[in-house]
Amino acid sequence: MNTNPPATDRAPKKAKIIVWALLAAVVVAAIVGYVVAQNNARTAAHEASEASASVTEAPVVRDNSRVLSQAPKEKAVLVEFLDFECESCGAFYPIIEELRGEYSENVTFVQRYFPLPGHLNSMNAAVAVESAAEQGAYEPMYKKMFETQAQWGESADNKSAVFRTYAEDLGLDMAAYDHAVGDPSTQDRVKLDIADGKALGVSGTPTFFLEGKMLTVQSLEQFVAAIAEAAAN
Repeated sequence: MNTNPPATDRAPKKAKIIVWALLAAVVVAAIVGYVVAQNNARTAAHEASEASASVTEAPVVRDNSRVLSQAPKEKAVLVEFLDFECESCGAFYPIIEELRGEYSENVTFVQRYFPLPGHLNSMNAAVAVESAAEQGAYEPMYKKMFETQAQWGESADNKSAVFRTYAEDLGLDMAAYDHAVGDPSTQDRVKLDIADGKALGVSGTPTFFLEGKMLTVQSLEQFVAAIAEAAAN
């Protein structure tokens, strides 16, 4: 007598295992990328300090930095230097959104641009998001970038036209958007974040600063715990 479950019963279980395995792989990739970024950042910061001990440290947050959400009862500020084409940043995106949902009452979330030179469309994406931000649409455009990253990331083609369709979908004033994209000051705004990041020792993405100090952790659990502790203090 055959006691094995029918193939139709085994298939869903197998599918679930595959899905969970893929999700686990994404989280692992995010943490590995983050740890590597931290190691690179520490090395860069050490080399910078050796080169010149008199260099004035750049601000972690500027008056024009993009605030993702302002905590009404702020106890801590989490700043993320990110690249919209970075896969680790994309993997961290749902994690950040979950943390916002849990700690937005006490933790202010700030994001700064740090497009990496190895990504063809990272600067284009940052300029597109900053252009949308000038119309008060930073958050929806940032979400759109990460939710579609798999469709345009790592492409050898310029995806500025695709990013323009995102702005149209958000109902932005397209004349104003096009003007902002073409205005050199928009890219200069992105480059300011890059310069500050480099001065702070940022060399990879994502790199986080919690209460003005670079957050160096070795696991997702440590990352979440650090934010939870800051929110509780």
